[in-house]
Parts: sequence; C-alpha cells; structure tokens
Amino acid sequence: MRLTLLGILASLAAACSSVPSAAQDLPFDSYLQILIARARAEGVSEPTIRRMTYDLTPNQRVITLDRGQPGTPSSSGTFPRVQSYLDQHVDAARIGGGRRNLQALGPLAARIEARYGVPAPIVVAIWGHETNYGSYTGDFDLARSLATLAWEGRRRELFATEFVDLLKIADLGVDRGTLKGSWAGAFGNPQFLPSIYLRLAQDGDGDGHRDIWNSRADTLASIANYFRDAGWRPGQPWGVQATVPGGFNWNAVESPMNSPVCGRVHERHSRWKTVREWRALGVQPQVYLDDSVMASLFQPDGPGTRAWLLTANYRVILEYNCSNYYAMSVGLLADEIAR
Repeated sequence: MRLTLLGILASLAAACSSVPSAAQDLPFDSYLQILIARARAEGVSEPTIRRMTYDLTPNQRVITLDRGQPGTPSSSGTFPRVQSYLDQHVDAARIGGGRRNLQALGPLAARIEARYGVPAPIVVAIWGHETNYGSYTGDFDLARSLATLAWEGRRRELFATEFVDLLKIADLGVDRGTLKGSWAGAFGNPQFLPSIYLRLAQDGDGDGHRDIWNSRADTLASIANYFRDAGWRPGQPWGVQATVPGGFNWNAVESPMNSPVCGRVHERHSRWKTVREWRALGVQPQVYLDDSVMASLFQPDGPGTRAWLLTANYRVILEYNCSNYYAMSVGLLADEIAR
C-alpha cells in the first residue's frame, strides 16, 4: 500500500503546476493517506502520525480564507496608499510596546546583534508586527489547516511539504496542543512555517530546545537567524527617507527588470544606483548613507509624498513577507523603536 500511495503522490507532485484552484480531486480522507505515506517515508514515527492525524477533517473556514487572499491591485490598476497602512501598523501602542520589549531584553539584545549581525530593533519590530509581541499567535490547529490547504490544491505541493514538516516537529516532542497558529500554517512568536522552523529556529537561551512559543531569547535569535540567512548586511540601514526634486523624471530611472518572485512588489521600485548617482540626480537622503551604497528609489504614494532610498536590507525584510506595506511598516517601526 505504501508504494502505491507514494506513486500517487509522485504523480500529484509532478502535476502540481497544472492543478487548478481548489482541485479537491480526491476525497479528503484519501488524500490524507497520501500525506501520511509521505510523512512515513520521510521518517516520521507511527505514534506521531497517529496523534497528529487521527481526527483530521477539512476546515472550510481555512479554505474560505485562502480563497479570499488579495492578489492584485484595485480594478483601476492603482495600489492602496502605503501611508494609510503605516498609520495603522506603526502606531503609538506598537511603538511603545517595542521600546519596552527592547529595554527588557537587556544584554540579550547586544548578544543577538553580535552573533547574527542584525539590529535588535529590526528583530523586535518583526516580533511586534507578526504577533504584537506574542499577544496573539493564532489558534488554528496546524495539522488540520495544513492538511486542508494541501487537499484544496491551490498551492498543493507547498502545503503538503509544510504538513509533513509539521509532523517532523511533532516527532521532536512538541505536543499537538502547542502546534496552533494562523490559518495558513504559521506559528509561534515569529510566525514561522514548519519548514522554516526546522531549518532556522534557534536555541537562544541554551536550554537545548528551540522554543519559539515561550522563550523570548529563542524567538528573537530565530528571527535574527532568518535575517542573517536571507543576506542581511550588518551596518547598513534598510532604507532612509529622501527628498525628490520637483519635476523628477521617473521614466529615466524605471527598472528594466521583471522579478520572477513577487513581481508586483519589485516593479514599484526604481533601478539600482549608488547614493552618489542619486545625489547627482537631485535625490537627497535625509539620513547619512555612504555614497557607495546601492539603493533603489521608492515613492509609493506618488509625487509630493514621502520617498525612500531602499538598500539591499529592505529586500531581506521582503523575504519575511513579500509586501511593500509590510516591509515599510517593519522598517519604520524599527526606526521608532530605536529612537
């Protein structure tokens, strides 16, 4: 039976690029057996498989939320204002909470910066943005959510892999009651997916566990390790606000590149130039940036509104969540926390 199920799984994986949205092409229970066979083949123990899958049923709420995800700008082709998003996400409560949590870290903040090369305010800002400093991490049963999303079919192979990786985490001794999170499978203080936890979560307090649910040290070390892995450049800001001269020729700096990943996000940024080249065009950073730093220009809300020169570290924030709204709010929240 195992070979038969694995054969079916291989066929599904090979065809995943052509699977239509919401392609429940097998009954849920039958598809679950495919996931179980894959988990077994990848070394998950039978007791773990039983305790994580014995009562699983599809969660219609998860399917509804997945189908309702925004994927395009408005029908007019315009984007919502970034400033409106920032007003809601870089507010006094979140800034104050970030400053209190940063202060409470004490020497841990310096240790994280020294080990991973990522500023503590950036790490704390991610924590604040993802779960409001741990106050809400989600209450969806992750096994049920991930099995549902894999079965639904819109992003089948992604969620099938995350489901199996979740079982691997459970096999490390994490109980199912702890494995709760967002409807899309992210969990813990940093809202990691299971694959990210297995690859990048850290034991920041040295107790032998990677406890991103309860340990502040493990949580922040894990976020910092994610940023280091994504290529954070120590000593360089994520970006700085800049002034753009009136009548600036945006067509002359439009990027010719089409990003294969998150294209709508990157198409809003200019081509890369050195800060020296931007100065020559009349674009002036309001905070010091070395003339040799490469940056792209971003003025999301149009002429006469705030603009920024974004460094490669902004792209690292996008690795966490590929949204200009998200990345801008994290960077600006970090700046406010650090003040």
